Amino acid sequence: MTFRPVASQSKAVPTMEGAGVHLHRVFGFDEQNLCDPFLMMDDFRNDDPEKYAKGFPWHPHRGIETITYVLTGEVEHADSLGNRGVLSDGAVQWMTAGSGIMHQEMPSGNAQGQMHGFQLWANLPSSLKMTTPRYQDISGSDIPHVIDDDGTVVRVITGNFWGKSGPVDGIAADPLYLDVSLPPNVTKRLPVDTYSSTFAYIFAGYGTFRDASAPVGVKVEKEFAGEELNIRDMSGNRTLVRFDTGDEIFVRSGDEGMRFLLVSGKPIQEPVAWHGPIVMNTRQELMEAIRDLQNGTFIRENVS
Repeated sequence: MTFRPVASQSKAVPTMEGAGVHLHRVFGFDEQNLCDPFLMMDDFRNDDPEKYAKGFPWHPHRGIETITYVLTGEVEHADSLGNRGVLSDGAVQWMTAGSGIMHQEMPSGNAQGQMHGFQLWANLPSSLKMTTPRYQDISGSDIPHVIDDDGTVVRVITGNFWGKSGPVDGIAADPLYLDVSLPPNVTKRLPVDTYSSTFAYIFAGYGTFRDASAPVGVKVEKEFAGEELNIRDMSGNRTLVRFDTGDEIFVRSGDEGMRFLLVSGKPIQEPVAWHGPIVMNTRQELMEAIRDLQNGTFIRENVS
């Protein structure tokens, strides 16, 4: 097995999207596209309904797939295909925008006003940019999980892991998408595809993804338990960790345990032309999409 070293670490950045939803951008709108085939990821987490209740009103998408994972609260969805649904605790929504879709996502918190979820954008290759849009909801109870002997819990959203297959399939990037919960002071080695782009996003607790035999990393900011600390070689809440190539991830949790998303996918390695929710390969294709929006021809039927 080949250990994957850490390529970089960064903190999610506060921003606003939609009609004024306060969230943290994990990565995205980066011309380098360091997480190819993944374009963007947002962590929308808040206990104040005024900071998320106006949601994401009707807006277009073309050329991408989105995977929305709700931990706490609800997200009501409606789209131009006529689909409607509500994502609640632990549920996943997969949407292939393809040739074009209009949709809205309206979050609402639980009884205490808490809302927490993630949205990941996966790019589509040029051959599928104009494919027919698709949509699927998966309830939390339909997502398999594995509990290891040491108490580690892994929810398998997409891909195959430890003998379980995630219920979300058909995504062009062929991703592995795991929700991993580690008890305190546990060491694990998690297998991943050798050449897939791979990242982890810590959203609770703290730990390290650096093997004891690897060089000690620089100090990073750890936001945990309401205070800011400098922890040597430790990463904490809202930290993105990108990995180099290899076929296993080393992880060691801290004293409070750690929970993180582990995501990998096959790079597309194509040019990216990006304008908000529309991602194509060339500027000409972008301009065509904008003209379609202006002319009322954005939504197409029976494309493929």
